[in-house]
Amino acid sequence: MKSTTFFLSLLILIISYACGPAEKADLVITNAKVITIDQDNPGAEAVAVKGDKIIAVGSSAAIKKYIDWENTEVIDASGRLLIPGFNDAHAHFGPINPDYVELRYITDPNTITQKVKEQVARSEPGELIRGGHWEHEMFMNREWPTKELLDVVAPDNPVVLSRADGHSVLVNSKVINNSGITKDTPDPFGGEIQRDPRTGEPTGIFKESATRLLKYGAVPVERTEEEKAEREWNGYLMALEKARKLGITSIQIPGRANWDMWDRLMEEGKLTSRIDIGGILTADEEELIKYKKQLEKYPYENDWLRFGYLKGFIDGTLGSGTALMFDPFSDEPDKAGLPQMTYEELEEKVVSSDAAGFQIGIHAIGTKANHWILNAYQKAAEENGTRDSRHRSEHAQLLIQEDIPRFADLEVIASMQPTHCITDKRFCEKRIGIERSKGAYAWSTLLGSGAKIAFGTDYSVEPLNPMEGLYAAVSRKDRLGEEGEGWFPEEKLTMEEAIRLYTLGSAYSQFMEDRKGMIKEGYLADMVITDKDLMSIDEDQIMKTKVDYTIVGGKVVFDREKRLKTKD
Repeated sequence: MKSTTFFLSLLILIISYACGPAEKADLVITNAKVITIDQDNPGAEAVAVKGDKIIAVGSSAAIKKYIDWENTEVIDASGRLLIPGFNDAHAHFGPINPDYVELRYITDPNTITQKVKEQVARSEPGELIRGGHWEHEMFMNREWPTKELLDVVAPDNPVVLSRADGHSVLVNSKVINNSGITKDTPDPFGGEIQRDPRTGEPTGIFKESATRLLKYGAVPVERTEEEKAEREWNGYLMALEKARKLGITSIQIPGRANWDMWDRLMEEGKLTSRIDIGGILTADEEELIKYKKQLEKYPYENDWLRFGYLKGFIDGTLGSGTALMFDPFSDEPDKAGLPQMTYEELEEKVVSSDAAGFQIGIHAIGTKANHWILNAYQKAAEENGTRDSRHRSEHAQLLIQEDIPRFADLEVIASMQPTHCITDKRFCEKRIGIERSKGAYAWSTLLGSGAKIAFGTDYSVEPLNPMEGLYAAVSRKDRLGEEGEGWFPEEKLTMEEAIRLYTLGSAYSQFMEDRKGMIKEGYLADMVITDKDLMSIDEDQIMKTKVDYTIVGGKVVFDREKRLKTKD
């Protein structure tokens, strides 16, 4: 009898506890179309947040109990889409330079001349003019630009304009002369000085390691240390504003970055995207020890500022004709790309960095480049033993069919940027033919083989806007639109797959899938509300979709409606 009474009392206590007053939320979003990316709970209507974590996901009626009408911030989504915040797995993210000559999407090479002329007028004689994002495959003549476009308007200012991929630059005669480069200067290993076929003189185009030969000889701009610091600080604030307007709540920066500046942004409460920063792939023991100390200071357990992976380069790009291929390019039969190191050097760096416990990501575009890095990762596992390393192919653009299943077998992440597909498809078949193009940007085939994919943008090579990446992933069509099913449509993704790779896929690539990338109880409250339903709109509306709210760690860091009202 006593036993029965005890258990009845215990049951009453449990029921009372379960039915007791709900924890009150700091933020509640109601009446939303929630795409959670959580397979156990794929859809919902509302979310409750306490502090920086999600505490409940469910129907609007069920979540209502978490609202304290005096203290809880409530967002009525009015049926709009709510998804996890975008996590850019590969972005060269840093301060925005207001003097940068922007040349993205131009189709007339003469525009280069005009824009440089305008910047020269704003600059001092001898001051360095920087710019870029030009893409000669978008020019009406599809020809490489030359130094003559610059010399006519900038005889006294060194000018350096990067191609969109960042692997080739156009410079003027001032830079060539300052560098002491002539037609007799040999090409360095892994680089090419483009030359006029008639005269042998440099045309102004320098590819890959040849850019290291350049000496700008610029006249320093006269600014005080305070002015320089303020200019850099404002550049970072501009970059973060750009990211939050686009719904980007996490950014993984490949290679080095300014830790001190990111530290300051975090300490002053200005950090509105979570940041990963890594280091440079190396076999040098002293460098690896330094990276270990940095990893201890910024461990994977951090949610805001973390050490990422060690980044290496094995080849160039398809657009610059420097991607490392097994067979020569169709349009340049005497070339098959430019390796940035020997395979032996690559293997040594990978095995050493893996033995030290680091995650590794290597820029690999071409078929041979990806084959080499898979071989190196396999060698590291054989020598050091297998572990949850999550090594990455940064880009994984062109693959031979035999290598596709190796990504899953070796547990290598394909860190890919979908906009590269719709940029490069204009010239891919010209450069490598139809058969080899079948292994280009093979998202669906990789997923079907069991491989893990993380999506990003490769900003500023491509625009930072994730909507362009989503459009590319589901359409494989030109940004201006085109008829038909898209380029190799069998590799297209569904919208939900594309969002998952931009959120949970990217979180997995940084060992954070246990707390980020889904709208799920206990996860970080990083979310985005869009003005259009990405799950149902036509393709031509995807890139027109705007972010209405960006929420990071439970705080609204961007509110488009409020911003528009403020502007009015």
